[in-house]
Parts: sequence; structure tokens; C-alpha cells
Amino acid sequence: MTETGTKRPGATERGTLDKAAAENFPVAPFFLPSDWRADLMAVYGFARLVDDIGDGDLAPGGADARLLGVSPEEAEDRLLLLDAFEADLNRVFDGTPHHPLLRRLQPTVRRRALSPEPFLGLIAANRQDQLVTRYETYDDLLAYCELSANPVGRLVLAVTGTSTPERIRLSDAICTALQIVEHLQDVAEDLGRDRIYLPAADMKRFHVQEADLAPKSAGASVRALVAYEAQRARELLNEGAPLVGSVHGRLKLLLAGFVAGGRAALHAIAAAEHDVLPGPPKPGKLRLLREVGVALRGEG
Repeated sequence: MTETGTKRPGATERGTLDKAAAENFPVAPFFLPSDWRADLMAVYGFARLVDDIGDGDLAPGGADARLLGVSPEEAEDRLLLLDAFEADLNRVFDGTPHHPLLRRLQPTVRRRALSPEPFLGLIAANRQDQLVTRYETYDDLLAYCELSANPVGRLVLAVTGTSTPERIRLSDAICTALQIVEHLQDVAEDLGRDRIYLPAADMKRFHVQEADLAPKSAGASVRALVAYEAQRARELLNEGAPLVGSVHGRLKLLLAGFVAGGRAALHAIAAAEHDVLPGPPKPGKLRLLREVGVALRGEG
């Protein structure tokens, strides 16, 4: 048994939780209290698994589908899997869930008195991904981020017992920015899934066609569009950055890491001259550490 009283993660859980190391921001770094780390990893496990379902990135073999009660014949139906996952989420609140990542989440939900709404928002975002593959306006994209990103920040505040209306507003700005940054990093990968998160109105403004996103290197129009969206993300990060100064101690360092991760990723995109089509530009560790210092000092 671990110190939180849960079983050690099995292979299905480990494959999902191991993806935390690849994120733009620290998920549950070592300097946090152990109970916070355990609860944040439980929340991350949920968020990562629902994204894997929505993206069709579940581990081979169908173990996740079986755990959710979905037959091998239906395991390719992402909407059906999301429905089954939501049903198992409901058991977190009123029964015993089937999937081990949701069983891991249940003590966190009870200990932190978490509500279903943020979790349901993340499921709704992945349902939307199956039905909506293009966004006409920036406001449409922001509405998607309200489901796909903002619940994560709200859960972090809830787990750490620091939620207030103003902190939620600032957190939403940071999370939306991080989601936009991720979309910019993943333009080529998303296109391979027949998804485009660059608003169509902005593409038209910069004379970018969908075919312009397919080459291995971006032309001038695509780079100008990416630079424009990157500036929007930077402004959102700056808007939300006062969240860091509103808390203290190790939580302040965690939130500084979120802001720093977004800023460092934006720096990497700019260093690549906004050519994101060869693959996601990744920031170096020194740049990330520098940005952490900037966020802690309330600069930027």
C-alpha cells in the first residue's frame, strides 16, 4: 500500500500516468506535499485518459475498453467509450468505479470535496472533438477551451483549497493560454487527425488555406498566423500571471511553473521563427527555469 492508502498503479495506470513527464508544465512536482502530489496525479490520470480516449491513443490491447465495459467490437467507437467513461465517472461519486484510474480518483474527490462539473467538462470537450473539427472564430475556440482546459486549473485550486472567484478567473486565462500554445505546437499532428484549432476567420485574414498547413515547413503566411495566435496566448498568460502572486509557499512555485511552461513554449515557437509544421518546438530547461524566476518575481 502507498501512503495514500491506494494500491500501486498497474500497467494500465502507469502507461497513462507516465505521460506527465512530456507536458509543457509540471503536473505534480517533487516539492509539493505528498498528499497534494497524490491528488494532483489522480486528477491528471483522469484528464490524460479522457484525452487518450478522445484522440484514439489508448494503449493497444483494449484493456481500457474492457475495464469500461465496452466490447472489443465497439472499442473503436470513441463516443461510445466516452459515454462509458462518463458512466464510470458517475460511480466515483455514488458507487465503485470500474477503471483503476477512476478508483484512484475517488479518494481525492472525497477528500477534497470535488464536484463532478470540471470532470464532465473535460469529457464534453473530447465529445466535441469527435463532432467539431474546425472553429470559425476565436470566440468559438475560447468556448472550447472553457471545456478542454479551464477545468484543470479549477481542479488544481480545489485540490489545494485555494479557490476564490478571482483566482478562478485568473486560472482560466492561464489554462486557455496553455491550451492555445499546445494547439500551436501541434498544428501538424492535429491536421493528421483532421482537426484544425486555428480559427477559420484568422486563417482567412492571413490568407492561409488548409493545404498550407500540410507541408513540412511553413510559409510566410502560416508563420504570420502562428505569431498572431501566439501573441494572443502571451496576453492571456500575462492576464492570468497575477495568480502566482496571490498564493504562497510551494503552491506559488507550482503555479509559476504553469505560467513559465507556457512562456517558455512560446519562446521556443518564436525561436523557430513560428514554423511549427516540422513538429512541436520545445523549450530548453534553462529557459524554463528563467521563466519560473520571472513568474515568481511578478514580471513578464
